Amino acid sequence: MSLRPTVDFLLYDWLNVPSLSERERFADHSRETFDAVLDTCERIAREKYAPFNRLVDMQEPHFDGEKVVLPQATHDAQKAYAASGMLSAAQDYEVGGMQLPYTVEASANAFFAMASVSIGSGMLTTGNANLLMVHGTDAQKRVFALNEFSGRFSGTMCLSEPQAGSSLSDVATRAVPDGEGFENDPLGPRYRLRGNKMWISAGEHELTDNIIHLVLAKIPDENGKLVPGTRGISLFIVPKKMVDTEGQLTGERNDVALAGLNHKCGWRGTTNTLLNFGEGKYPVNGEAGAVGYLVGVAGKGLHCMFHMMNEARIGVGLAATMLGMAGYHASLDYAKNRPQGRPMGPAGKDPAQPPVRIIEHADVKRMLLAQKSYCEGALALELYCARLVDEQHTADAATADDARLLLEVLTPIAKSWPSEWCLEANSLAIQIHGGYGYTRDFPVEQYWRDNRLNMIHEGTHGIQGMDLLGRKVLMENGKGLQLLAGRINATIERAVQLPELAAHANALGQALAQVGSATKAAWATGNPTDALANAVPYMQAFGHTVLAWIWLDVALAAHAAAESAARTGRLAAMRFFFHYELPKIGAWLQVVSSRDQTCAALPEEAF
Repeated sequence: MSLRPTVDFLLYDWLNVPSLSERERFADHSRETFDAVLDTCERIAREKYAPFNRLVDMQEPHFDGEKVVLPQATHDAQKAYAASGMLSAAQDYEVGGMQLPYTVEASANAFFAMASVSIGSGMLTTGNANLLMVHGTDAQKRVFALNEFSGRFSGTMCLSEPQAGSSLSDVATRAVPDGEGFENDPLGPRYRLRGNKMWISAGEHELTDNIIHLVLAKIPDENGKLVPGTRGISLFIVPKKMVDTEGQLTGERNDVALAGLNHKCGWRGTTNTLLNFGEGKYPVNGEAGAVGYLVGVAGKGLHCMFHMMNEARIGVGLAATMLGMAGYHASLDYAKNRPQGRPMGPAGKDPAQPPVRIIEHADVKRMLLAQKSYCEGALALELYCARLVDEQHTADAATADDARLLLEVLTPIAKSWPSEWCLEANSLAIQIHGGYGYTRDFPVEQYWRDNRLNMIHEGTHGIQGMDLLGRKVLMENGKGLQLLAGRINATIERAVQLPELAAHANALGQALAQVGSATKAAWATGNPTDALANAVPYMQAFGHTVLAWIWLDVALAAHAAAESAARTGRLAAMRFFFHYELPKIGAWLQVVSSRDQTCAALPEEAF
């Protein structure tokens, strides 16, 4: 079963991506060029990624005393990905990019995530370089970003610390000026960093000539003290190996040392590291301290880093989606070919009759349809968000600003919803396989293990929920939420005209009203403690409402298409979501609206 028909439908029949070619930035492109990119990426994913997904899971990265060793397949896949040009796909021609719409770039990357998310493609490297293209100096762009886009260097993001986790206020890594004249270094104000970072994906390897770490650290005040909270956080470029002003390696290591590898339940093909900065293992110019170059303005590092974090959150959502999709395709194939049991009714009582394939059982169909509704709906959501990125960058000012606000509201959903519900799809894929599902004879147990990380990657569910209810729906006087409601109501108005979709349109209208009421009720006391006690149930209900809207909008496009099995399947997935999933929001929103304190008020000793 191929992913391509679904991608083509969403890009061309639903989102009308070829219309972007009318804009100056994309004028050289057409459906033909978009198809050529998708063809290339689908082929590389099929040849260089998919055959080695189990291999990289079994042969985890290991440290041989000098370097981190990865399977040759990972090296080959990374080189093929870099050679495809996808690292700089959306960048200007002038810097070697293709000026592709981000919607097409995201669609192309879906093939790699589905083939082997564990091998990885270029999400962190591209995000790192994209950040520098916005916030870096000309020299930083030339030396670091352009070498990342070419695949010569790779990139990371270094936020978390062992003692702080997701609490960036408690970052303790220090950055002090590197002697007299530190501000005049051609690569940016030069500092020495000392501290420890944890959970750094791709933090150490030999896949590229250099690794460019983007590191959050605090510059001490005149008394040598760190500024409390996030206000004092700055962002630094810390290369693994020192470079000159032309990006050539000087032959000297920077003072960044591998402290250990984390051994994970999934994504085992990607190294995950603890890094020590400035411990003196690799002194630079005879002095301990990792050399780092300030990005942007001191004390504004978190603002810069959110450029990469938001991009990564959409990337994590897409990865979760495609792992769910991989499990769906595997369990669908299994269900079509596995004979077991007999049909209900008189015919099934004759043991002499041959067993039927399990796809003929109603409950297996239920599990398959659930997976289809979760995964294809999530893919539509991710591509809708990608289309908003294109609007933000290339549309007129008013449309671009609307896209910015919509992205602010939808980003927590784009990250969290697939990471929860496409994980559930993976669980259902295991269930369909029965006992075989939890053995390594079939790939579905690996897909589940890989996907379990995504509810934690780039901000846990709790963080995303607080971001949504505590910030995003309130920002700019709720304008983003109002814009989203406007988009949903526009879909409802179109769908209510069609007899086949009218009941679903009305159900979505009622769900939207429930979310609006719950949002007001949560904040009725004005007390964040009351409002945010049930931020995750709020986000779950909000996400289900958004997905119901996405499915209804997709159904409008499917309804207009010619009769086919694909059309029947899409409309059935939409009906499943409205009948089986959307009604769940009532329970979630009940505790939000009542500001239920069952969890928040329970004393520790009662557990």
